Amino acid sequence: MILPIVAYGDPVLKKVGKDIDKDYPGLDTLIDNMFQTMYNAQGVGLAAPQIGKAIRLFIVDASPFAEDDDPETEGLKDFKKVFINPQIVEETGDEWAFEEGCLSIPDVREDVYRHPDVVLEYFDENWNKHKETFTGLAARVIQHEYDHIEGILFTDHLSGLRKRLLKGRLNSISKGKVSVGYRMRFPAAK
Repeated sequence: MILPIVAYGDPVLKKVGKDIDKDYPGLDTLIDNMFQTMYNAQGVGLAAPQIGKAIRLFIVDASPFAEDDDPETEGLKDFKKVFINPQIVEETGDEWAFEEGCLSIPDVREDVYRHPDVVLEYFDENWNKHKETFTGLAARVIQHEYDHIEGILFTDHLSGLRKRLLKGRLNSISKGKVSVGYRMRFPAAK
């Protein structure tokens, strides 16, 4: 089932997610619904807060970034994962800028600086525990989604000036004054 994506301004996007356990009700269905929702919105990642659930769960499928002849994106072709109760162990390397967007903040794209390498501990959908190092665009997608479960949006990484310049657009998004090709829930819509 395709779920509505929560828009900028909804308080759930600023909450720190809670850990879940194996008995979380309907977890398999929730994960399937999240993938359907993400694909419908043409995203590469989706965190549970973006569908109104303040829990530590996010999914990624970075295959749209993969280009056949680019060695930088080679590992993204089959990069589809579920992250349950993830914890960043380490972020390393010189931060680099890349233009990011967010399904909860449509039509806004800005350069965000992030570390090129991240070590993450997490459970997959079968409750197998992993500790993995991710690099490049994979690390960036993970850090962006991880921010969501920490109550952080990519706009929180912007300078004060950029935030002030975007304020009107962000307020319009929260009111539903934006055209999107997917279902959304707007916190300040009349």
